[in-house]
Amino acid sequence: MRSVRKAPRALDEERLVRLVARGDRAAFEELYRRTAPWMALRLRRRCADEQIVAEVMQETYLAVWRAAGAFAGSSTGGTAAGWLWTIAARRLVDAFRRRAHHAEPPAAAALPDAAPAAEAEALAATVGGDVGDALRRLSPELRQVLQAMVLDGLSVRETAVLLGLPEGTVKTRARRARIAMREALA
Repeated sequence: MRSVRKAPRALDEERLVRLVARGDRAAFEELYRRTAPWMALRLRRRCADEQIVAEVMQETYLAVWRAAGAFAGSSTGGTAAGWLWTIAARRLVDAFRRRAHHAEPPAAAALPDAAPAAEAEALAATVGGDVGDALRRLSPELRQVLQAMVLDGLSVRETAVLLGLPEGTVKTRARRARIAMREALA
């Protein structure tokens, strides 16, 4: 562990999570330094309310500190980044639910920009070939639902809360997205 404290930057995120599970604060700080910028960006793409984003970030990293020992890692095909995002996405849905009791949930996503979003570019780089082409051809509404349900692993209800849509609309868009993807890949 002594060499870990000297060079936490040389470790991958999975190893950092494992060290966090043992109570290693330097590993937690390094994990936060690496993941907080993209986490905040992804949350802001889904929520325009900076207060909610800040709350979700705090709750997410508190959960990571407390539950790092529950991370299964590559043994189950997961990644540390995916595990972190799953925690954050669920915390964001919880925040929307809490706020829904007092007011309307904030807009889930900003209006479409002229330039592609960084997340869309990352998705395009990750998912290539015919599947990537088919994803890029989907309308933004269908792509948002597909991304939340398939890539982020959210349920219909969680996706509905996240995107500020009725559950029926989410189901319809998910079905339309699947049909469009099937046709594009046939």
